[in-house]
Formats: sequence, C-alpha cells, structure tokens
Amino acid sequence: MDNNYNNQTFTCIGRGHGAAVTPATLEEWREVRRQPWLAELCRRIEAGDDAAKRHLPIWTPHCAQFRDGHRAKADALRPLPRLMLDFDQKGHSAEILAKALELQRAGRWEVLLVEESVRRGTHVLVTLPQGMGAEEAQRRFSDEVGFEADAAVKDVSRCIYQVPDDHTLYVNEERLTCIADASPAVASPATASPAVAPAATEPTAEAAYPADYEGIPYELLVEALAEQLGGAPAHGARNNFIFSMACHLRYVCNDDPAWIVSILPTYGEAPDKVSRTVASACHRPQSRYLPKLVERAIDLARMRAQIDTAPSIWSETPPPMPRRLPPLIRLLTSKVPDVYKPAVANAVFPALGAHLGRVDFRYIDNVKHKATFMCCLLAKMSSGKSSINKPIEYILADIVERDNANRLREQQWKDALNTKGANKEKPKRPSDLCIQVLVSDMTNAAFVQRLNDANGEFLYTSMDELELLDGLKTSGRGNQVSQIIRLAFDCGLYGQERVGTSSVTARVRVMWNWNASSTIGKGQRYFRGALADGTLSRINFCTILPGEAGTLPVYGTYDEAFADELRPYIDNLNAAQGLVTCPQAERLAHKLLEENTEQACLADDEEFATLSYRANVIAYLKAMTLYVAQGGVWDKVTEDFIRWSEQYDLWCKMRFFGEQMREEMERENRITVKGPRNLLDFLPERFGKQDVIALRRAQGKSDNPAEMLRQWLCRGYIARDESTSEYVKCPKYLKKHHCKV
Repeated sequence: MDNNYNNQTFTCIGRGHGAAVTPATLEEWREVRRQPWLAELCRRIEAGDDAAKRHLPIWTPHCAQFRDGHRAKADALRPLPRLMLDFDQKGHSAEILAKALELQRAGRWEVLLVEESVRRGTHVLVTLPQGMGAEEAQRRFSDEVGFEADAAVKDVSRCIYQVPDDHTLYVNEERLTCIADASPAVASPATASPAVAPAATEPTAEAAYPADYEGIPYELLVEALAEQLGGAPAHGARNNFIFSMACHLRYVCNDDPAWIVSILPTYGEAPDKVSRTVASACHRPQSRYLPKLVERAIDLARMRAQIDTAPSIWSETPPPMPRRLPPLIRLLTSKVPDVYKPAVANAVFPALGAHLGRVDFRYIDNVKHKATFMCCLLAKMSSGKSSINKPIEYILADIVERDNANRLREQQWKDALNTKGANKEKPKRPSDLCIQVLVSDMTNAAFVQRLNDANGEFLYTSMDELELLDGLKTSGRGNQVSQIIRLAFDCGLYGQERVGTSSVTARVRVMWNWNASSTIGKGQRYFRGALADGTLSRINFCTILPGEAGTLPVYGTYDEAFADELRPYIDNLNAAQGLVTCPQAERLAHKLLEENTEQACLADDEEFATLSYRANVIAYLKAMTLYVAQGGVWDKVTEDFIRWSEQYDLWCKMRFFGEQMREEMERENRITVKGPRNLLDFLPERFGKQDVIALRRAQGKSDNPAEMLRQWLCRGYIARDESTSEYVKCPKYLKKHHCKV
C-alpha cells in the first residue's frame, strides 16, 4: 500500500492548477484552508488581483489518488462517486444552501459540502446517485435547486481551487470520508510511486517568481507562445513540444528551469519528465537576441491582457440612478427604500402606458408606436420584489374601478344566461364589457376575448412568476408566449379560430402591458429559447441589488394624500389622444441611437447592437409617456432619467443574458468577455490587415475582418493608405476618443 494513501484519504491536493497532486486526509485538506496566506490570496483576488489566482492551491473532489501525482483521467487510481457543481452567480450561496439542504431532507440528494468560491459564487459537492452520469446529475440538480451550474461538467480529473475555511457553509465530514472508504480502487495503489504531500505552509518557490512579464500575466504569455508553436501537442509529440516551449520561455524567465516549470503546463507528461526536459533545454546554447516568435507571442499576450483589463461599460453594478428625478418618478419612488427605487422607476411604466390606448407616438424611423411596456424584474429570492406592487396599484386605481363595474355587468349576464331554459332565447353578451386589468391566471381564449372587448384600450397583467405566462399557450408545442410578446410590442394581430358556438373566435390587435417577477436563474432558463428571435430585446428588465445585511427596509405610507398627488398625472394620461410629438425626445432618441451604434461598431458586438436598438425604442416610449403625464413638460432632469433608464435596461440584459446570447448567435466563435470594448483603440495609429486578424483572434472572433473594416471606413474612423495598403486612424476619431496623435 502506498504510504501516502490511507483509509481516511478523501481527496488529492496540489500547489497549483498545473502542479502534481498527492492524496490528503480531511484534516490535511482543512489545514491548508486554515492558512493565513490562503485567506490573503483570496482577499487579493476578490479585490481584483486576477494574477494571484494562479497561486491558489487546488483539490480534486472526484478522485482520491492519481498515478505519479498526474491529474489525468487515465491516471485516476481512486475515483470517487461525487459531483462538484460550480455556480458562478454571485450572492446566492445562502439560497443555494437552503435549497440543497431541503432536497437532502427530502431524500433526493446527499449533500457533502457547500462553500463560497473565491469570488463569492457557490461550490456544492454531492454524492453521485447510483447509475446516474455526471452530466445528467448536474442538469437535474441545477433544475431542482433553481440555479444554473457552470456548463463544464467536472470529470474525475478536474480540480477546484481551495478557499479559506471560513468560506465553508456546510460540511458533512462523516460522509466525506465514508465515500472515500467505500470507493473501490480501479488499479493497485502499489503501482503508484511515492510523492511528498504539499505542506500547509506559505508557498515559497512559486510565489517567489513574478506573476507577470512587463505587465503580461505569464498564463497568457504561455498560452500565446503555445499557439505560435502550433497549439497543444498530440500524444507522442509532448516531449519535443515542451522542449521547444522551454527554449523560448528562457528569454522571459531569466533562464531559470524552476521558474519555467512553475508556469509551464505538463500537457499530460509526467512532472518529473517535464522537469528533466526543461533543464535540458536550459543547457543548450542561447542567442543573445529575442526570437521573433517570442516577440509575436508577447505582442499577442499583451493585446489579450489589454482586452481583459480594459474598462467595460458593464461593471459589477448597474449605472447609478440620477439624484434628481422627474416629478412623477420622484413621487412613485418616494415610499420605497433607496435600494428598491431603480426597480420601481422602471416597473411603473406598463401601468402608466395602460392609460394611453388612444395615443400614438412616432419614433425616429417614422413608425408609429403605442405605449407598449413589458417589464420583467429579476432578483434573488426574498429581495423585495413586491416593492413595485403598491405604486402600480395606485396607478391603476381608476381603471380597476371601471373594471369592477364591468365585471359586475358580466356576472349579471352570466347569471341571466344560466337561469334561462334550454328552449328560451339566451340574452346576448354586452358588447362594451371592457375589462383591462386581468388576473394572472388566464387562458388563451380569455385573453383573446378580453382583447376583443377592450376595443383599442390596453390590457394589463401583473404576474408574480414568469411561468404564469405559459397559461396563454394553446398547446405544449412551440414557443407561443414568445410570439405573443413580440406581437404585443408591435401591437400586431393575433387571435384564434374555433367552430364551437360558445367558443371565442376573434382576430385582434395585441395591446397588452405587463409586469412579471422571477429569480435570476429561473428568468435565464425561461428565456433560454428566445434569445435570438427578438423576444428579449422587446422586454424592459430591472433588478434589485442585495441590501446591507441585517438592515430592515422601511416603507412610507400609501394614503389618500399620495393618491391626490398622483391624480393629475393620471388625468393627463387619460385626456391624451391622437399623435403626440416631442422634438426634444426625438433628438435624445437620435443621440442615444448614435452612441449605441458607435459603441457596438467599435466593439464589433452583435449582441449589444441587437439589444440596444429596441432598448432605445423603449426609452423613447418612456420619454413620451412622461412628457404626456407631466402636461407637455420636458427638461434636463427628464432627459437624464431617460438616458439612465436605457443604460440600466441594457446593463440588466447584457448582465443576465449577454453570454447566453453570444452562445446562441455565435456558437463557433464564442466571445467570453463581458460587454463591448473599443477594438480600434487596441490597434496602433497605422495598422495592417494582419494586425486586425490578430486582434480578432485575441477577442475570440473569426479571422475575417472585412465587414468590421468596411464599417470603420464608412463611418470615417479610419482611412486606407493605398501606397502601403495600411489603414490609418482619422483625425476625427483620434480627437473624439482622446487618442495620442
């Protein structure tokens, strides 16, 4: 029996992502997590020091021993029936823990460990159910816990970064070791060579070397160099490839074999063999000059580092709400705590628009629009999503009062209908039963009937859960709800044909505003099939950031005084009819559209361009709604609010759905960065086509820059020097973007 393995061994631990791993007991694993240097590393990473992550120790939750400490599927000597799930969504660890333990109590899953990751995501380790594969288990657990785990299912050789012990939220120590005891070895441990277990002290050898070369993380530099040498080697060519990599890395690692070994992946080769190969490379004669291949790798890595660290318009938090608000928005947000104000400021527009059925607004493309608003609030559980309800209730009070009278008339008709005998003439249904505010539980037939009755007025629905939209489906096939949402934004025609004498047959315009709420994970899953068909871009999204822990939100009082102050705005909305124009709102729409187009063009970001077009329409409709409600008043405060509202909407869409949209719209060239960055800024003042291709490769895009260059030329950002076939940044662009000439 290998003296590094015993009955209490439950995992392997290693010094870093590419380092050898050795078996460890639960206490040895925990000892690493108690070290002060690990806590300090994690603090630096959480504060934004990405380079520090390469110094984090790792552990292998799915395997307790590897042959020669080589972390590979083929060398797994003691695989374990476990599954580690990695949830990237920040700030949801408490929710995931509560749901996981609830599932455990119900006997559905055995939970071994729940912890916060370095950046405050969540790791959950469960026992793999007998007869169930890892992919199926990950899919099922994600669905049941209500959050989406990282799509990359961790196989037996995958590792996970160690975190400090105080990141642990739940641990089942007894079952952790029991699982290890019960798992049969697939190969005799006696065949494994002894290895020295990593000591739980501050790492010295690896940490002693610089983390970057001239500001370029070594991880990126090694990756770029490997690409210049043709990519990762096939089996049988590993040793030659490692030798070549080491020969080139000597120039950026001070000719130090240990330094090179600390940053160079093993590419599946045994660690001791890698060390010998690197030492051999460092003993061969070396040129005094930096090879061109290394120069190209440095340039490529530097470009990638710049892209990774460049400021993005999508920060961790949404754009802050303006301090000064239009009077109507100031009133509607006056009774909620500050943390809820952005959500309320966006969520009130569907109810406000419900009063404008007889009004048209002409957008800057000369197309008429109604005040169509569909607002979806995505936020964590128990975050205060109900804070939007009271303002909406007061906005709709006059409509609800009229609805109640018509509901009573409708019920009287139904009662009279039921009292007539089979041979008696049935009373006709009244033709003017306009009921605008609908309950969330409705069928497709009821929806069509209410639209038909509304006679050009808006319907409105408030839904506590997105899934209530599925009640509109007439069958389980297709995404009919997406179709209705798209029609509602454009007030398109919709209806149903039925042959029954009592069935609803009608074809009507969909004038339907609504509010819906959901947790972020559920919302992402609900719209998963509607990312590229225009559904997402037609919805206004908002969110609620977590408030300060232990703070109880205090609401104001909604009373008659609040209703009295609101009434003049509602009267203005009800009095409006016909085509309403506002030159200031049109100028703002033109300006915002141009800014968005420029941002999308310079970043070559198709997803942002797709979402921003209708986000600008939504912002324009908000501007016009406020303009009417405020009695035709437009000012700088209103303009600032509309600009913020559009940026906030786009932040939510890109934050919650940007990556999913990229996967849907560009599967072959998946973009992994969050948000658009100005690609032209990364190029020199004069550049060639190959420079652009290299930049696009670094961004994860295709090698064909023709369309992007054509757009830049058409918009006057660059010009072509025919004498050299190079491109030159135009003075207009350089001045506007403060570039050095």
